[in-house]
This record gives sequence, C-alpha cells and structure tokens, in this order.
Amino acid sequence: MTERNIRVQALDRGAVEDQEVEIVERKGIGHPDSICDGIAEAVSRALAQEYMDRFDKVLHYNTDETQLVAGDAAPAFGGGEVIEPIYILLVGRATKYYDGTAIPVDAIALEAARSYLRETIPNLDLESDVIVDVKLGEGSGDLQEVFSETGAAVPMANDTSFGVGHAPLTETERIVLETERRLDAEFGESHPALGEDVKVMGKREGNTIDLTVAAAMVDAYVPNMDAYKAEVEAVRDFVNDLAYEFTDREVRVHVNTADDYDEGSIYLTTTGTSAEQGDDGSVGRGNRANGLITPNRSMSMEATSGKNPVNHIGKIYNLLSNQIAGRVVDNVAGIRDLRVRLLSQIGSPIDDPHVADVHVTTEDGVGLGDIEQDVRDIVDDELAHVADVTERTIDGELTTF
Repeated sequence: MTERNIRVQALDRGAVEDQEVEIVERKGIGHPDSICDGIAEAVSRALAQEYMDRFDKVLHYNTDETQLVAGDAAPAFGGGEVIEPIYILLVGRATKYYDGTAIPVDAIALEAARSYLRETIPNLDLESDVIVDVKLGEGSGDLQEVFSETGAAVPMANDTSFGVGHAPLTETERIVLETERRLDAEFGESHPALGEDVKVMGKREGNTIDLTVAAAMVDAYVPNMDAYKAEVEAVRDFVNDLAYEFTDREVRVHVNTADDYDEGSIYLTTTGTSAEQGDDGSVGRGNRANGLITPNRSMSMEATSGKNPVNHIGKIYNLLSNQIAGRVVDNVAGIRDLRVRLLSQIGSPIDDPHVADVHVTTEDGVGLGDIEQDVRDIVDDELAHVADVTERTIDGELTTF
C-alpha cells in the first residue's frame, strides 16, 4: 500500500467569502482565449480516442499551444460581413508513427477543430470566416520515454509541476460561472442575437456584488438600434434574476458598458465573437480548470486544455485537485474554505505526489483535528483512483476551462 505524503493544515487566511473585496472572472466559450482552449481540448480528445481505437492505449501528444489571430469584420444592422478571416494555428506535438503504422494526426486534428467550431460558434462560416492550420511536430524523445514507461502500475509524471483546486465556490464565484453558462444555453435559446462571446467580471465589495457583462450581439438578428438596446436590457434582466438565486446581497448588473449610443459605437458582431475583429487568443490565458479566474485564490498558471490526460500533471493535477476539494466539502461537515495543492516530481508515479497539501478553514466550533483524518482518507482515495481522471477527460465528462 502506498504511503502518500498528505499534509492537512489550517488555511493561512480567512474564508474568501469573508474578505472585504473579491474579484471573479469568466471568459465565455466564444472568447478568443476560450476558443483556443476548446479547440485544443477537442483535438486532445480526438487524438486520445484515435490512439485508443488503434492501439488500445493513448500515445504521447500535447496540443496545448493553439493560437488565434483575429480577423477583420464590418458588422451592420441586419447582417454584415467578415472582411479578413480569423486564423487559427493548431500547434503541439503528437505521435505520428507507432509500431509500423502511420497515424494521420494532422487530419484528425483539423476535423476535430472544425467540428468544435461548427458546434460552438454557429454564426461562424467555416468556408469563409476562418482559416484553420495544423503544425503538429513529433514529441521529444525523453518525454516520450517517461510517457511510455512499461511495467508501471500507474503512469509516471511527465513534469515537476503542480495543480490547485478549491471549494466551496463563493456566492460571487457561483453567480459569475452560472451567468455565462446560462446566458449561452438557457437565454440563448430564445435570443439568437446573443453571441457566444460573453465575458463576466464579478466584484464583491462588502455586501454589494457588481457584475459587468460584455455580451457580443450578432448583427443578423439585430435590425436596428432599438432592437440592440432591447437585447441589452433583456440580458441585464436575466442576469439580475439569476444572481438572486444565489445571494441575498445587493446585486448590480452592468451590460456592455463601453457602448456609446450617441456615437453608434456598440458591441455588434457578425459571428458572435470578438475574434472577428481585433481580439487574438491563446490556450491557457483564460479560465482555470474550474472555469473561473479567481485572483483571491491560489491558482496554477498551467494551460490545462490540450495536454495529454495520461501523465501530464498540468492537466491531471489541476482537474484532480478541484475534484478532491469538491468531494471533501461535500462529505466532511464543518469546512468553510478549502485549498488543495498537488505537486508532482518528474518520473514518479502520478498517484504518489511529492506532496498533497490541503489547507482548511473550519467553521466556528470545529477544530482541524476533528476533520483531519476524514480529509486525509478522501485525498488518499482520490489519488489511488487518479486514472479515473484520464478516462473521464477522454470521454468529455470533465471540463478544462
């Protein structure tokens, strides 16, 4: 039985919910950075599945360097046009030859990227509005050797790196996360004018939460300025009602604050994303593995999307640390705030981290000693089943941004 280095300590700060100022951000699925994250992860899953189908195992690859160069567009009420297409470059490393077999990784990556764009940004014309290019090289020999270690019960870590997770989400975090998700799904079903590029910034100062929403509108569904204003107001009303499902604090909602109606300067797009005009994108510059950007919390700077799900710590430990945090707060009473940090050491089994460091803020009347063993047991069990993260990621059950 593995004796894992698990540490449980008191968190060196109060709960985030009690701090005077809290800032939370989420970049929606149509944001240029999120587009890169989504494409990188779609390519990752496609390659992993292809390797599994052909060889019954996932071979070495990483597709976490996808880049987007913004195009140029001329949006107009009732429908404008893209003048210069968006350019997307799929960059990374992948195994192209194995056991005497050539694998068409470029073709697989291209199809996965196009399928993702088709499903995610429906107003983007794949024939004229975007160019998708593929430049996947071979993996480095030393990392391939670590990756394909034979005879090991679990894979060896490909890097000395760490992942960070936290739970439970604060009211502000939940509101920001749900705002973007439900605008895209629930609100968007009856409001086709809303594009996929929605960014939400939450600021809680004391007991007042300000939500600043940047919502791209699709010109084909906006016939005039009055229609645009009506859509902005509809977004504001929807977000306001949603926010009060999660808090009793005062909430103020601000939508498209850069608009200048007198000058006719509004957030109108042809495709539903700012990538059509001026905003570039890159994997890892947006949401962390829990879907949020949280400067009040510890965060890993790793790009989770696109990394292989077998032994790349930048992916596995970020997903696993959030999974551990969520399971602990769901099953151990008396926890107000919890942070999980998992550190790997290259070449060591991924189920045996260099340290699993858990920091806890407990409720009044609950001591660390009252819960420490329960926390340890959950962490130990999750690490013992770390391979589940790989399977769930390939199946698309775990989101990376």
